[in-house]
Amino acid sequence: MEEKKIPYPYGTGRRKTSVARVFLLPESQKIKLFVNNRERDFETYFPSETIKTRIKSPLYLTGTLEKFGLYITVSGGGVSAQADAIRLGIARALVNHNSEFRRLLKEKGLLTRDPREKERRKYGLHKARKAPQYHKR
Repeated sequence: MEEKKIPYPYGTGRRKTSVARVFLLPESQKIKLFVNNRERDFETYFPSETIKTRIKSPLYLTGTLEKFGLYITVSGGGVSAQADAIRLGIARALVNHNSEFRRLLKEKGLLTRDPREKERRKYGLHKARKAPQYHKR
């Protein structure tokens, strides 16, 4: 069977309701970010340094920060969930590029999807678990 060659390594990341598609580009250190189909500046969209560091952690860990640029499309959720989705997408794209990175990224927990999502609201309750105040009479 013939193996399909992808033009750019690709990875999908998800967190809560956020979905991020990440492509590794050959241009180094160039990050193109699209949020809800609108181009945004990476530096201003994620103003917190801790979030930027969290997003780039798979690149730091594998030593490929200067090697690749990123083309990212993300939709849904908030800024923090989008950041985690992007991080997972980058990690999966790196494994797609070079399977030797898998062990290193897996050890640090960067290939694990965080399954926590908002619980649905149940009827008769105010929120998912908050019940109306009990009164005897």
